[in-house]
Amino acid sequence: MSFFSDVKESLHTFTSGIKKEINQISDAIEAEKHSHTNIGEECHRLHIHHQDNRFHSFAPPRTGNDAKWFVDGCGYFWAVSIAIEEARESIWILDWWLSPELYLRRPPSENENYRIDRMLLAAAERGVKVNVIVYKEVAAVLTLCSEHTKHALELHPNIACFRHPDHSPSGQVLESEIVSSIKNFSFKSLKLADIPSDAFKALYGVNNDVVLYWAHHEKLCLIDGNIAFMGGLDMCFGRWDTNSHPLADAHPTDVSKAVFPGQDFNNARVYDFEDVTHWENNKLDRTKNGRMGWSDISICLRGPVVEDLRAHFVQRWNYIYEEKYDVRKDARYTGLTLEDIPDGYYHEDGKNVRSILGDITNRSDEDPDVPSDARPHRFHLPGGSGSIFDRVRSGFSDISRGYGGGSQYPSGMSIQLVRSCTRWSHGVSTEHSIANAYMSIIRDSQHFIYIENQFFITATDDSQHPVRNKIGAAIVERIVRAWQNGEKWKAIVCMPAVPAFAGDLHADDSLGTRAIMEYQYASICRGGHSIMEAVEKAGVPDAKEYIRFYNLRNYDRINAGSAMSQTEQASGVVYEGARKEHDDLVGAGYDGRGEGTGVMQGQQADEYNRYQQAGSQVSNENVPDTVCACYMDGGPSIRDVPWSGSEEAEMNAFISEELYIHSKVLIADDRVVICGSANLNDRSQLGYHDSEIAVVIEDPTPIDSQMNHQPYQASKFATSLRRQLFRKHLGLLPYQDFTKPNENFLPIDKDPNVYDWGSPADILVRDPLSREFHNLWNGTAKANTEVFAKAFHVVPADNVTNWKEYEAFFQDLFVSKSKKDDKEQIPAKYEYGHVVKEEFPGGVGELKEWLDRVRGTLVEMPLHFMEGVDFAVEGLKLNALTDEVYT
Repeated sequence: MSFFSDVKESLHTFTSGIKKEINQISDAIEAEKHSHTNIGEECHRLHIHHQDNRFHSFAPPRTGNDAKWFVDGCGYFWAVSIAIEEARESIWILDWWLSPELYLRRPPSENENYRIDRMLLAAAERGVKVNVIVYKEVAAVLTLCSEHTKHALELHPNIACFRHPDHSPSGQVLESEIVSSIKNFSFKSLKLADIPSDAFKALYGVNNDVVLYWAHHEKLCLIDGNIAFMGGLDMCFGRWDTNSHPLADAHPTDVSKAVFPGQDFNNARVYDFEDVTHWENNKLDRTKNGRMGWSDISICLRGPVVEDLRAHFVQRWNYIYEEKYDVRKDARYTGLTLEDIPDGYYHEDGKNVRSILGDITNRSDEDPDVPSDARPHRFHLPGGSGSIFDRVRSGFSDISRGYGGGSQYPSGMSIQLVRSCTRWSHGVSTEHSIANAYMSIIRDSQHFIYIENQFFITATDDSQHPVRNKIGAAIVERIVRAWQNGEKWKAIVCMPAVPAFAGDLHADDSLGTRAIMEYQYASICRGGHSIMEAVEKAGVPDAKEYIRFYNLRNYDRINAGSAMSQTEQASGVVYEGARKEHDDLVGAGYDGRGEGTGVMQGQQADEYNRYQQAGSQVSNENVPDTVCACYMDGGPSIRDVPWSGSEEAEMNAFISEELYIHSKVLIADDRVVICGSANLNDRSQLGYHDSEIAVVIEDPTPIDSQMNHQPYQASKFATSLRRQLFRKHLGLLPYQDFTKPNENFLPIDKDPNVYDWGSPADILVRDPLSREFHNLWNGTAKANTEVFAKAFHVVPADNVTNWKEYEAFFQDLFVSKSKKDDKEQIPAKYEYGHVVKEEFPGGVGELKEWLDRVRGTLVEMPLHFMEGVDFAVEGLKLNALTDEVYT
């Protein structure tokens, strides 16, 4: 990309003009004013097909449901494995990425039948129909290899896998067209019109309904039409994790204890997924590197809302089938129908759009304001007036009255499916009911909101182009109202310290991450229109009294001491060699020996066997393979945990990494939950970019609680989920043993959530507005932040406000440098993520004294990081042409 380097400075001069034109083209592509993107606008008339449903969703709220939360992947995937194992009729899956080789139970050596492809094949062989839709990625941008997913799954006539959307032009052709266009015009007269329209529209996201950068992002698994699993977790590499989030996975005397096989041991901040079709090429050395923990939330549902999820899947499946698969001569590719039609749906006829539920064309809509040829076929369920909180704040007495008309509903949770979808993704007009739900629930909240999300990019007014969603404006409005009315109200936001994974933020390939971070800081605290700035401009003395932001981080110790050295010496085999053979044996990657077709086919696992034999003769002195229990409730002090080897080796064995937040959840007032696949950014919220699903959950089961020291009735589902999350982040949950499943490892039809109401730890997090909780939460975050900053020099950090400070605090220690001739690299002083030894002249004992202060994983978000520079403007790739990709 030397050409890009040459023209970077010239093109940057004209960025503002280009941005103006791209916004004009954006408005032309989506020439509508929606309430979630334009302050003061109402978009009811733009949603004639579902305007009567709450939040303008295609489906109304349903009552009589059950829901169960799963915090992190361990229990969730175990529950999914039970449901798949018991499926008798159908398994329907939507995923952004599906890794056929993912193990749903661990360790793999003891659970070889619980790999997802093997489970689906076994289901197909007993007569279950398996339908899978995965996102067809742009190969030049992502390494998901959905082509492999399709081929690896379609091993039986009962399994069909669709990939969508197709992409045209290709990334290579597109790049060539853009570069050629730029080369052929002077920069002084460069206009977007100079770039071929097809190339621009493809880069921008739309090319005659063919999408390049927007993705199918839902995560959904439907079993026999009765049980639904959904939320933030794809069934793919890197997602399985426990509440304790171990970073280390080295087992010096018994390689078969490996928990994260093959590509599943991932740390994208060191090496992102690369060449995933060849699992053995994973570059992470487990004797030196830690993985990245994955914090996520998913749910299991039963009841009428499952019918809405089925309808959503059928609508997507039939749209894709008609678009590309109905001409293929494969008997497994057929359309889907539903026998029973739930109330409340709206159907629009149009080219290439089939009824989502079968033939309903005999029903009509008599709306006089809509031309007869444009009328949808509508099944009406009265929409409700008033907010959610009008129905639940008074001891839940109103929820049984339903959502209008005084109808009586059965007991059980009220759950509504909300979506982001449009023509390219679903064959329907744009729906943005997720954004509507977020904004409505935030504005109507009475006491607090808790947001846990992978991204936080939003706008407070119409001048924050290219960011369009106005969730930020709803937050500002609610804070200002609280201040004006003298109300105690707060927002707590947890998000990743570094989204999109970059390690060295100054590296050329980190530009996308810097762009996202810049947009996030502009949403939060800088740039003139951020939430905190807008709040204080409205007269609020200190925005931090109402809203604060946090990250998650943890540490571990790699068990690479003398026991490993002794085993290697006795066996003549290095640990990583034995580990790779083990991973091949359990089929932990594409075409490993577990499938009988691997690169080692016909060979014996000599290195693995020799290592295992030698290891059985070596004492490990009760040294644990992970020390993540030390910051959990009831865990040992790190000062008391044994080690085999020298103090120097132990110092080198400690590692730290951000705990990556991938959750997409909002909890308001301990009464209402939004949970699904949607990030808090334009890609997920606008409706016409990424496709998403979420559910709004209101549980009428009351729990006696407190709010600001006053008696308060909370919702059982909402408050138990919120308390579980807070306790995990604060280290108030015990270490989670993934080999000992409990009720929280089971689907909703087996057992509800189990939670220890009234325990000492529960009481500590019961009242989110109390001074005691405030001190516990912020005190823990502050203490943990100080320890990690000292021990590991982690970035982002508040003491790093420009590139010079970044270089001194981080880059000089952890990033290799090129010599003057650029032919050799000067190694970094420390491996990424390891301890900065000069901070601890007292050695490993002093380090342990500091680490012993860590409780849980909560840390402060550094709002002053790089505030002295515009650190996302470098490079051609970040300009008006690509702004929307990063928002």
